Amino acid sequence: MAFHPIIDIDQERIWGYEALVRGVDGQSAASVLSAVTEANRYVFDQACRVKAIELAGANLSAASDSRLSINFMPNAVYEPRACIRATLEAAARAGFSPNRLMFEFTENERMDTSHVANIVAEYKRMGFTTAIDDFGAGYAGLGLLAQFQPDLIKIDMELLRGVDSSVARQAIVAGIVAMAKALGITVLAEGVETGGELATLRAAGISLFQGYLFAKPQVETFATREQLQLVA
Repeated sequence: MAFHPIIDIDQERIWGYEALVRGVDGQSAASVLSAVTEANRYVFDQACRVKAIELAGANLSAASDSRLSINFMPNAVYEPRACIRATLEAAARAGFSPNRLMFEFTENERMDTSHVANIVAEYKRMGFTTAIDDFGAGYAGLGLLAQFQPDLIKIDMELLRGVDSSVARQAIVAGIVAMAKALGITVLAEGVETGGELATLRAAGISLFQGYLFAKPQVETFATREQLQLVA
């Protein structure tokens, strides 16, 4: 697993880390995910969760409140409470509080939205933070938010690229931020690469960021605040 920090720019701290799958010989996430099939999806999803939690427990202080964000595959979760057992057991073994776990799913995969709504509702009831990744790039889009509200949405990087020089992108971001505020949802901007993008998104009211501007994902390593490029 590689870990990519999520920054709270207003407080100049690491809000959390997203766990990203990598091959044992350095293969990319795309390479690894291309080998996932219907037959092995559940086992793969569970193995990724356990590995990420084990590494977080070994490397992040129990006194820290930094979250661990885990991507999950909705189609691999047949029943939320049954499928979470290995996750909770791994957290107990690692001494990592389950309240620090965030589960995010991408809307790029076709899914049964009622099934996803049930997963999100159960995860929220269990005290986990929930998030939609790549918001604005997938199949369901706003329809997902009409059916259920996660704690957080991560705006897709393609919507944010060059936002500082695009009136259209600025208008779209402003609309997402206003909608999220009305629904009580936190917004995170992912894939931020330039100071101009950061400044524009901060002006739009976003404080959580992720991107190469701050740090790149590090394999089995958690970047510290001192290693980050925190741009004022």
